[in-house]
Amino acid sequence: MPGSRSGGPVNRSNGQRRGATIAPVHETHRVVIIGAGPSGLSVGRSLAERGVPAVILERASAVGPAWRNHYERLHLHTVKKHSTLPYHAWPDHVPLYPSRAEVVDYLESYAKRIEPMIRLDQNVTSARHEGGKWVVRTQSAELHTANLIVATGYNRRPNKPTWTGQETFRGSILHSSEYRTGKTWKGKRALVVGIGNSGGEIAIDLWEQGALETAIAVRSPLHILPRDLFGTPAQVTAILTSRLPTALVDRITLALLDRLQGDLSKWGLRRPAEGPMTSLAKYGRVPLLDIGTVELIQQGHIDVVPGIERFTEERVVFSDGRERAFDVVVLATGYQAALNEFLDDAARHVTDRGYPKRFGQEAETPGLFFIGYRNPGIGQLNDISKEAVRVAAAIAEKPHG
Repeated sequence: MPGSRSGGPVNRSNGQRRGATIAPVHETHRVVIIGAGPSGLSVGRSLAERGVPAVILERASAVGPAWRNHYERLHLHTVKKHSTLPYHAWPDHVPLYPSRAEVVDYLESYAKRIEPMIRLDQNVTSARHEGGKWVVRTQSAELHTANLIVATGYNRRPNKPTWTGQETFRGSILHSSEYRTGKTWKGKRALVVGIGNSGGEIAIDLWEQGALETAIAVRSPLHILPRDLFGTPAQVTAILTSRLPTALVDRITLALLDRLQGDLSKWGLRRPAEGPMTSLAKYGRVPLLDIGTVELIQQGHIDVVPGIERFTEERVVFSDGRERAFDVVVLATGYQAALNEFLDDAARHVTDRGYPKRFGQEAETPGLFFIGYRNPGIGQLNDISKEAVRVAAAIAEKPHG
């Protein structure tokens, strides 16, 4: 399968393979980029187009590691036309909503144009501002730079909540980052915790692949939007309405949802008091772009249960007192950016949710830039592309020695 091979550029510091002993080296670069996912690759390519040299450090052994490790069924929920990275169109044969494997192929193709600047198997252990420069340390090198771009993404650390009694549970508990396919759980009783876009699609996958029972634990109200409305992708609608007042977009959207969906609370799906665009802007709560989960719930193929209270050896106890036996519990509970794991004085630059305060522009500390930490209605890859071009232009205009 294209998305499961190691693939991609193989440039490694000093030409060494993973596990080899590498003597520490000291280097100076105009720009250092941390992360070779869509964000890091985009800004690297944008800098290269302006003749600005840079080096990209990636801790994994291939570019786009997050996309390589997602579950097999995953597709982009945004259309390829509006999900391109700078200077590189999608191939004509790729469908409207590219698959995980097709995204990996696209990233590999994208990376080939800037392969010399990519260094794989380079885990950044610290990034500190010292003497007016940034000092970035990996397991084998110390790099000094005037400009540091942090592009490590949302998915650096899986968010794994815990509950009383889960250590005694005889079934399996795994995070969505460890989930690959529902084939593993055919004939088993499965519970998905969380109904974001990953949780909604994993529940579909479990049912399609023959799970004996499939349930989703939904603790909080959420907005559910159809991925396509009257043949128009939700992303396209978001782009067309992006300049309208948020309150107006919410009113229009909620009126349409009332007519198309009606009240979903009888199936355990409650709607928040604030509109979807307000919730996204204020709290970063991304609506579920529904690709069939709601229909399966309404048909009785997927059950909705409340939040988990605790575990017993064989059962899950929910907040309303109900108990059910499950063989596997999949935690679709998101990720943390975890910038504090390597970025010195990270608290200065991030919100209480752990995401950067400034996007696509220079941060409070000179020479520091963040890219790829938003997920707006227009689509994350769309936003990354715009941020990359903007950051590259800002760095190209800065004086350098």
